[in-house]
Amino acid sequence: MENSIAVYTDGACSYNPGPGGWGAIILRNNQETELSGFEPDTTNNRMELTAVIQGLTALQDTTASVTLYTDSQYIVNAINQHWLDNWQIKGWVNASKKPVANRDLWEEIIQLNKKYKPTYVWVKGHSTNEYNNRCDALAVQAIKNNVN
Repeated sequence: MENSIAVYTDGACSYNPGPGGWGAIILRNNQETELSGFEPDTTNNRMELTAVIQGLTALQDTTASVTLYTDSQYIVNAINQHWLDNWQIKGWVNASKKPVANRDLWEEIIQLNKKYKPTYVWVKGHSTNEYNNRCDALAVQAIKNNVN
């Protein structure tokens, strides 16, 4: 029986906006599953959010506790500092009274968070975390595989 699952995620973008990629690694029952994808015209934040969505979606049904690791302070702060809750309460406007960017992706994350109740943990990007580094490599490779 599985007790816990770790999901590592990262996004990358060549130019911003521009071609983007995302990578995710799921660690479950002593097995690693790598995922990645590409978008031809996107932003870095959209790729970071997409990595989270794809990583959590790939879990399918689980009762295990889920910890999601990302180097995106934007994502971790939106969840852990309740920015996401406040955006919803205020009608999807941010502290600057402007529409929240990437609302469509945030709404998907809200649903996935309800289902899996992940704990979000920030890790320093491009540093010593092997899984974060591998997610970055997956995201960058997804771009390289799709851009001539």
